Amino acid sequence: MAGIVPFTNNFSDLSNTEGYQFEFHCERCGNGYRSPYQANIREKGRGFLRAASSLIDSVGIDKLSEAANTLSLDRGTNSKQKDKALADAVDAVKDEFKQCRGCGDWVCVNVCWNAEVGQCVKCSPFVAEEISKAQAAAQVQQIQEKVREQDWTADLDLANRAKVKCPHCNAVVEGGKFCPECGEAMAKTTFCGECGAQLKEGAKFCTECGTKQ
Repeated sequence: MAGIVPFTNNFSDLSNTEGYQFEFHCERCGNGYRSPYQANIREKGRGFLRAASSLIDSVGIDKLSEAANTLSLDRGTNSKQKDKALADAVDAVKDEFKQCRGCGDWVCVNVCWNAEVGQCVKCSPFVAEEISKAQAAAQVQQIQEKVREQDWTADLDLANRAKVKCPHCNAVVEGGKFCPECGEAMAKTTFCGECGAQLKEGAKFCTECGTKQ
């Protein structure tokens, strides 16, 4: 009986008709390793037989073609050569990954493995890194709180509709009561000719006495 081939669930099969190759990746960060490409010896032999069949008589061609087709049957996913290639690839990368007993994920040793605890850093994060992240998050929160305490509207004209272009010269502006290009007022102040009430720009009737403007 052939030996059992160990495998994990964190690899991709990149094999093709010419040979075998496997890619192993960390289930946390995505980093990984690709096994060396292994040529399929039987596929090469099949090609040699086909090439030879063109040089001999018809009887020999039939026999060589049959031999070539027999070799191709061993190219399936359950072929002995592929099992060996997978076993060799797993053996080559076994020291680069650890399986976490907490979550069951296969993770890379260099980045995502907490060797002191024996678990991945998702289940058992590095203490210093967690403190650093918590400090940074608290700092951002405190900055936002202090900024909210400041009065950022003292010098803004909130009584009139904000405009991004000067109504006189069409220049782009960033707030203010007067245009930085032509010096004209951004919002004209008008008053009712009947009662003297201040009107909004463009008003057709006075909101106090109803007089048409």
